[in-house]
Formats: sequence, structure tokens, C-alpha cells
Amino acid sequence: MKKLLYLLLLCLPVALTGQSIHSLELDIKVDDSVKEQFQDKGRLLIFISKNGRGELRYRTWPRQGNYLFAKNIENWSANKSIKVAEGQGFMKTSQLALDAIPAGTYYVQALWDQDRSESRPNAPGNLYSEVVKIDLHNSQNLELSISKIIPERRIANHPNVKQVTFKSDTLSKWWGKDMYLKVSVLLPNSYFDDENKQYPFRYNIAGYGGRYTRVGRLVSNKKFMAWWLSDESPEIVNIFLDGEGPFGDSYQLDSENNGPYGYALTEELIPYLEQEFRGTGSAKDRFLDGCSTGGWVSLALQIFYPDHFNGTWSYSPDAIDFENYQLVNVYKDENLYYNEWGNIRPVARDITGDPRLTMKDFIHYENVLGYSNTYATSGGQFSAHNALYSPKGEDGLPAHMFDPMSGAIDPAIVEHWKKYDLKLIVKENWKELGPKLQGKIYIWMGDMDNFFLNPATRAFDEFLKTTKNPTSDATVEFTAMQGHCTQFNHRKVLEQMGARLEK
Repeated sequence: MKKLLYLLLLCLPVALTGQSIHSLELDIKVDDSVKEQFQDKGRLLIFISKNGRGELRYRTWPRQGNYLFAKNIENWSANKSIKVAEGQGFMKTSQLALDAIPAGTYYVQALWDQDRSESRPNAPGNLYSEVVKIDLHNSQNLELSISKIIPERRIANHPNVKQVTFKSDTLSKWWGKDMYLKVSVLLPNSYFDDENKQYPFRYNIAGYGGRYTRVGRLVSNKKFMAWWLSDESPEIVNIFLDGEGPFGDSYQLDSENNGPYGYALTEELIPYLEQEFRGTGSAKDRFLDGCSTGGWVSLALQIFYPDHFNGTWSYSPDAIDFENYQLVNVYKDENLYYNEWGNIRPVARDITGDPRLTMKDFIHYENVLGYSNTYATSGGQFSAHNALYSPKGEDGLPAHMFDPMSGAIDPAIVEHWKKYDLKLIVKENWKELGPKLQGKIYIWMGDMDNFFLNPATRAFDEFLKTTKNPTSDATVEFTAMQGHCTQFNHRKVLEQMGARLEK
């Protein structure tokens, strides 16, 4: 009887899926066409998906039917293939193993991450294979050829668009190597009419990991450009900051792990740009904006450098208050993955509240992406938060605020996070900061934010309403049944800045 029960339990996963299980082995080789660019040390990532639309290598967030396997490899000879099967030390994002895949149609792609100059896998110089379709209805071997190289980034070709690559002496000294900051510039319509005319500056910060090349999306928007090149648009120089940093997005601030990015921005890059593109050089003509990560960074820069900027338009900012780090109170909760009732926490939802993704699955995906086999080096969202907020660990990498596997929160590391809790900073320093922030803060948030960011913004707003000497005049708007960044609009932000300039 016990033997029969054991056999039934073994068959249970197959019975539940209604599918047979087959093994898949991969044989990955380096094509002759890329051998000159190939380096023998890196991280091999294998993307498997039920969805064959587009390049799988861009799917660095967990989704239903997406799977990721990864492993660090040294001394890979370009003349030898690598055979991949379960049990060879590959990390994986789910229970799906290469030797136990339910029958069906899949798409497979390999990426060789040999570049450490950028934090995310889709960096120029990395190599990848074509997407290959496979009908897995019996066990088989699939050959993948690493045959393509990711090209260098390029910005839009337009007379009003410029690119700047700036070497930061401060960051270079801190890192012991040359460090560059990149931006794209969108010039106003009148810029070429009078070479002596000076302009206010807008510093736009992207959503997570957004690159300076995003100016291309605006240039390709015919409706926006027709307005921008008309007499109706405000005469402002747009600067699109780069979201790349050593461990993901740099968040444009100083930190123990990233180095002095805040100083490099405010004391090196901004003075250079405003001299190069005829800025007034006055703080009253310097504005910030962004959404999501950009929403947090724009607000943080206004708070950390209150005399340096004259206003921020911050949409759907990341958690402003760490008592509401999404659904986690990092100061009281013991675990990031599970709440006090033992239920697993979601990290994303649709606007009706239906959970789309759990915190545990999200972090585990970052664990697989990271060359340290943890989220600390994934280049993902939590990698960036951890690098900014946490101290440096004994291994030289950012110390984990929470255990990568169990989700257990380390209270000692949380203490360090207080330096970046924006509500706490403003609350503890209101006497000094309050007068400097008057008239400078606009925040928008959807009340059904897809990443549970609205509770932190609510808490920040509630605090601001209690302030005295001065009473805060910040504008914090909430819109019912709106999700993440749904009201952010470049034209709207520029018009808001233009209206402020007219006062």
C-alpha cells in the first residue's frame, strides 16, 4: 500500500498538468563569425519561453511561461561546445528543470554575458543566439549557435538632438578606472536662432534602467515633435540622464557601493552641460522630472540638493517611505517574501488588485541573473535598491538587506537604509528643508499603482499635511483606479515647467 501511494505521489505533477515529461539537452557552440569578439569568461544565460514573440533575452522579469537558467563559466574555449543539462550547476528560476519539461512547444535563446562594464545582460559586446523553436513531445537534444553580437547604442539622428559622453574625474578616482556619464540632449526650437541666448534646463530621469537613448522615442513621435518645434512649446533644454550604474540603476545619488554619483551629477556633469548648451547656470532655471524610478530619483535629488534645483515633477515614485516599501515595513517585518500571517507577498498587480507576480519569484529571477548568484549583482530593480541603500559587504559587494533565498530581513542592514528613506529625511530635517522645498514638489500617484507604491506616497502626503513653520505647499495628487505612470506625459511636464518659469 505504501509503495502504491509513493508511486501515485511521483505521478501527481504529471497528472495535474495532463502532460508527459521529457528531457531537453542543449549543445551550445560559438559560431565562427563571432570568435574574434568572444571572451572565454562570462555568464551563460538560457531563456526558455512558451511565447516566441521577439527576443527572449529581453525577458529579464519573470512571467508565466518564461524560464531562465544561468551559470558562470571560465575558460570556455570557442572551439568547444558546452552541453547543458540539469545537474550541471545551473541556477534556475522555477521548478522547471531541463530534464523534466512538460511536453509542448517552446522557444529557446542563449546569451553569453561577457561584458562587466554594464550591469545588465543586454549590453553592447555581449553575444547571443537566434531564437529557436522546439516541439518537445519526446526527449531530445537542441543545438544553439552563439552567432550574434549586441551593437553599440546610437541616439536619434536629428539636428536638435545631441549626445554627450562625459568622463567623471570623481567617479574615476573612486573606482580606480575611467568612468563615463552619458546623456542625450533635446534642444528647443529657437536654439540655433541666437547663439547668445541662454536657457533653463530640464533633467529627466527614466523609469528603471532607462537609457539616454530614449530621446529617440520622442523624436519619432510626430505629434510631439510638431509641438516641440512650434512656437507653443516652452524654450527649455532637455537632458535625458542615463540609468546605468555599477549594480543596476545608479539612482543618481552617492552611495557606499556605487560611489559619488550625486556629486558627479551636481558638481561635474550639470555645470559642464549648462556651459556647453548655454544654460543660465542658475538654480531657479533647473528642473527635475521622472516616473517610477525617475519619480523617486527626481524627488530625492530635490530633497538631497534643495538649493540646486527649482522644482520636481515626480510621477509614481518608488517607495518614498520604507515603512511602506511596497507592502513591507522594513523596520518591523521579519521577512520580505511572507507577511505576518504567513502569506506570500505580491510585488505586482493589475488595477483591479489581482496579483500578477510574487516578491519571491521576482527576487529569485534576479538571483539567477546575478553573477554572484544573488540579486546583489543582477542589475535589476532590487539589485539597484540594495546597492544604493545598503553598506558594502565583506565580499566587496553590496550587503544583502534580506536573505536571497529565504527573504529574512537583516535589521542591521535596515539601519543603513534610513539614510535614503525620503519621508524620514524630510521629517527629521523639516526645520532646515521645509523653507527650501516650498513651491518645488509636485507628486502624482495612481491609487491602484501596479507595484503597490501608493501606500508610501500616502504616508508622505500625510506627513506633509502635519508640517508647520512652514506648512508644506507640496502638491500630491492621487487618481482613483489609475495604475503605474499612467498620467506621465513629456508634453504635460514641459508645460508645467513652462508655467513655473512664467511666474
